[in-house]
Amino acid sequence: MRLVFLGPPGVGKGTQAQRLSTQRRIPKISTGDILREAVQKKTLLGLQAKSFMDSGKLVPDEVVIGIIRERLKESDCMEGFILDGFPRTVPQARALTAMLDRNRSGIDRVLNFELSDEELIRRLSGRRSCPNCQAVHHIEFNPPRKPDQCDACRGALIQRSDDRPETIRKRLDVYQTQTLPLIDFYKDQGILSRIDGSGNPEAVYRRVTDAIGK
Repeated sequence: MRLVFLGPPGVGKGTQAQRLSTQRRIPKISTGDILREAVQKKTLLGLQAKSFMDSGKLVPDEVVIGIIRERLKESDCMEGFILDGFPRTVPQARALTAMLDRNRSGIDRVLNFELSDEELIRRLSGRRSCPNCQAVHHIEFNPPRKPDQCDACRGALIQRSDDRPETIRKRLDVYQTQTLPLIDFYKDQGILSRIDGSGNPEAVYRRVTDAIGK
């Protein structure tokens, strides 16, 4: 099973991808996680990507495509995978198609998660992250036991620069202009399913499994 999860930042596709990954025993591949790890470790890739991520812009295609190409060569992808956050542009989608064509495979289903901008900003701006252990809290939905302190390691929680309201709006603008054309790209191929991202995670997951079942 080879899946692509599309949707704006904060829509919850990562949570759903992780659950499905565990249930179906296929890897969840998140370019966001890979890039943030590179930034934290201050690798060459991380330094290149940081300025784009901090300003809410997309990391250049050639950087992201290279990351995905290497990741899909790993053995745990033989039985399938879930791509979370890639592709984000039509050129990236075409590059992905070319990668899979070489292996005589293709994407089975693309799930597009949808939610209002107002709810997305509410979800993202309330997130607080721990730089030490990477745990994530939310001031409304999952508050820490002590204000501004990580429950797991007691480190100081921070608001990531890309979770600030002004940056979120920029990220949503970028998504609208650069990523939405992917919907038509995959719709034309007949493999796109729209997923309502509202409600609790359990309800959304039922929509995910229904879409895959179809």
